[in-house]
Amino acid sequence: MIEQVFSFQSGDALLIIDVQVDFCPGGALPIAEGDQVVPVLNQWIDAASQAGIPVYLSRDWHPKHHPSFAEEGGPWPVHCLQDTPGAAFHPGLHKPPEAEIITKGTRFDQDQNSAFDQTGLAVHLRKAGIRRLIVGGLAEDVCVLATVLDARAEGFAVSVIAAGTRPVTPAGGASARQKMTTAGAELL
Repeated sequence: MIEQVFSFQSGDALLIIDVQVDFCPGGALPIAEGDQVVPVLNQWIDAASQAGIPVYLSRDWHPKHHPSFAEEGGPWPVHCLQDTPGAAFHPGLHKPPEAEIITKGTRFDQDQNSAFDQTGLAVHLRKAGIRRLIVGGLAEDVCVLATVLDARAEGFAVSVIAAGTRPVTPAGGASARQKMTTAGAELL
């Protein structure tokens, strides 16, 4: 159980990044073994909820002509289109009713990989008294990395659930872990 290896404290929040259908096997932009983070993260979500720790879920929520799409000159296939089944959270992911949803990637002029990028999240977390974020989700070397680096730049302590994230590529994952730890994040 989570409680045996980790102790939640006052000022903690759990932040789950983009565990959406399109990023899991069978989706438009599948991450290898992306669905395997779901049972791991569910344990953390359940433990956080039982401990009274706030849970945040971020999601990509792209318009049809998003600049990250290859057809618009970006690097990725069309994925996580607003109001489509692919943009939904993975059906097996526990979503506590009190969880806050952070919507990103809605702009027509730029991508927003980080849950902090123009979402107001840092201000909200400070108002809520949050000092440490426990982070997992998809993909480790894109949106998880960007979010962790921004969280550290905003002054939050960060712990990354290593078993609760997967990269686009193994090399990208190794590089992301190095960048996150260099920035001061702890790998759990």
